[in-house]
Parts: sequence; structure tokens; C-alpha cells
Amino acid sequence: MGGLLSTLLSFVFPNKEYKIIIVGLDNAGKTTMLYQLHLGQVVVTQPTVGSNVESIRYKNLNFEVWDLGGQQNLRAAWPTYYRQTDAVIMMVDSTDRARIAISKDELGRIIGHEELVGAVVLVFANKQDLKDAMTTAELSESLGLHHIKTHNWQIQACCALTGEGLFEGLGWIAQQVSELASKS
Repeated sequence: MGGLLSTLLSFVFPNKEYKIIIVGLDNAGKTTMLYQLHLGQVVVTQPTVGSNVESIRYKNLNFEVWDLGGQQNLRAAWPTYYRQTDAVIMMVDSTDRARIAISKDELGRIIGHEELVGAVVLVFANKQDLKDAMTTAELSESLGLHHIKTHNWQIQACCALTGEGLFEGLGWIAQQVSELASKS
């Protein structure tokens, strides 16, 4: 009986699934973060060639999360995943000072893409457990986040290995997409 009621309710109140894409340079921790959110543990990863996709349930929301490979030769393919994206997670290695300008350029291309109009942007400042990590304030400045006027954005310190900060960031996305859905 409970299964029948559940099925009927799903027709009346369909569960919306929100699409999130995870982008960032290679070795930023995107796949580690995905599986930390999905499984609650660290898994041994290899550089992503193409993409990984997992469904994540957070509170009462369903997310389809796409982890896109970050090697230079794969970044040109990112736009093929942008359609119907509700949120973008930009994973940044907070210790990779040498490539922060590349991350800034990639973020600029992402937020300027027509398929991502209306998507919210979360920047995860990963590897905060390492002593030479840039602070979120340093990263905000280096990435030019305060100049972004076209998207709701947030920066969140995190450590993908321990999970610290990940659910806070996902909570921010959940709040943002829920608010946007209630307005439409």
C-alpha cells in the first residue's frame, strides 16, 4: 500500500533532479570530492578522461553530478555538458599558485557561456589542510570573484580527502536551486 501511495505522489509531485557539473584543472580534487559526497569515503582515483557521473541525494533534493576531466586537452569538451545545468562547482587547488590565472580564465569562459545563464557557481577552495594553501580571500581576489555580477556565487574552503566543507557547499547549492525553483 505504501508503495502505491509513493508512486501516486511521485506523479502529482515529481522529484526534480538538479544537474551539477564539476570543473577545474587536473589534480584539483574533483573526483575525490565527487566520491566523498557520493560514498562518504576516499577512493583511489586516476585522472578523469571524459567524465564521471553520480546521483547524490542531499536532504530532500536529487542531484545528478558530472565530474569533468580537467586536463588541458579535455577542457574544450566541457561545453558539451553545460545544457540544463543548474549549478557549477569550480574545484580549485588552493596550493597551485602557478596555475591560478588559468583557473581564472576557465572560470571566465564558464560564466560567459550562454548555456549556463542562471546557473549558480560554487568555488571549492580545496586542499585547505595543506600549510601553503591560499585562503578563500586570496582565491576570491585571484579569481576575480567579486567582479561576477551575472551569477550567484559562493566560495567554500574544503578538504576533499576529509570531506570538510563539502556538505556546507552542497547545502548552499541546495538552498540556491530550491529558491530559484520556487520563483519559477
